[in-house]
Amino acid sequence: MMLKPILIALGALLLNATQVFAADGTINTGDTAWVIMSTALVMMMTPAGLALFYGGMSRYKNLLNTMAMTLVAYCLTSLVWVGWGYSLSFGESSSLFIGSLNHLLLSGIDIHSVSGTIPTLIFVLFQMTFACISVAIILGSVVDRMKFTSWIVFTILWVTFVYTPVCNWVWGGGWMHKMGALDFAGGNVVHINAGVSGLVLALVLGKRHGYGKEAMIPSSVTFTALGAGLLWFGWFGFNAGSQLAADGVAASAFMVTNTAAAIGGLAWLFVEWKLSKKPTVLGLASGAIAGLVAITPAAGFVTLAGALVIGALSGVIGYLGVAVLKHKLGYDDSLDAFGIHGLCGIWGAVATGLFASPTVTEGAAGFFYGNPKQLWIQILSIVATIAFSAIATLVVIFVTKIITGGLRVDREDELAGLDNSLHGERAFEIE
Repeated sequence: MMLKPILIALGALLLNATQVFAADGTINTGDTAWVIMSTALVMMMTPAGLALFYGGMSRYKNLLNTMAMTLVAYCLTSLVWVGWGYSLSFGESSSLFIGSLNHLLLSGIDIHSVSGTIPTLIFVLFQMTFACISVAIILGSVVDRMKFTSWIVFTILWVTFVYTPVCNWVWGGGWMHKMGALDFAGGNVVHINAGVSGLVLALVLGKRHGYGKEAMIPSSVTFTALGAGLLWFGWFGFNAGSQLAADGVAASAFMVTNTAAAIGGLAWLFVEWKLSKKPTVLGLASGAIAGLVAITPAAGFVTLAGALVIGALSGVIGYLGVAVLKHKLGYDDSLDAFGIHGLCGIWGAVATGLFASPTVTEGAAGFFYGNPKQLWIQILSIVATIAFSAIATLVVIFVTKIITGGLRVDREDELAGLDNSLHGERAFEIE
């Protein structure tokens, strides 16, 4: 009979202790558990989701090469990040343009270090997964024709000299943060940055042999659809996890992320169905990704109504970018990294300036909530990201060429396929 009141008293004591523990600015176990889970979800997006999504869209003779380049980008970026990438992005600095090397090899960070209400080590890992998928997105513009050695060098240099500055500007206390630019989970940092860089790299590499003259059929739309599902699943960690807390804003970000993806997929599907007379699985999967990209910068700032508009227009913008703009301008963006990530990332960043609502995050108000200044701040941040990404990527490409002796594979290897000529493997046995 005495056990029940004792347990109740102990439970109340523990609850009060947890609340005090969190209020003191130290580790909150609920927030920590959520961010650990989110980190695992975002990690899965690169070596599983994106590898399948891109691998399925590539030609059968380059499927394994596409997956290998995705995997090696993840491995390399993981090491760059704990070596110096995190420090350049988030290291304490008086500069508004880059961090410091105070945390080189995570110096000064141990199991007792705390960022907000979570262990700093978890914050480091969470941010690492964003850097990993950013450089891997670029691959979509250049599959079938880039040297493996050049991709390795490019990855290391791009993360160091292109990704970390933009990350610092937006999330590390840099000038965009000081200006008040809103980027909840990576519109500028991830999607515009990677999409523009991918387009620049594709233009420098040139078109694939036979582009526009022969059909370049995806090796497995099944793989692509499965990859899209894994990316969609992982994106909940990407967006809702970016709140770095298990609270109402994270719940809202989770909800609007799913909503934008769903309506983005349908919008692409119906536009394609109307214009090309066929509702394709590839289009449905691409539209869902377009919706996810566009909602990323806005996820912690917009209501359901905003998410519906953002997602619907992202499906239309993505389709027109892939089916119309690319062919009008004649560039070879192999798997449409710029068409989906670049264009929809730009739309999402602009839309954040339109639809950000203080009812979701206090102090974040866009054009339609009485703050037209926010729209101009967003546009300035977009233009600056595009300009920096393009110029800095050109420099990285130039240095990569010097180190590796060139970017592009030999014509014979490209025509034969890189799975066999480079890796000595085949994804499928074809009779």
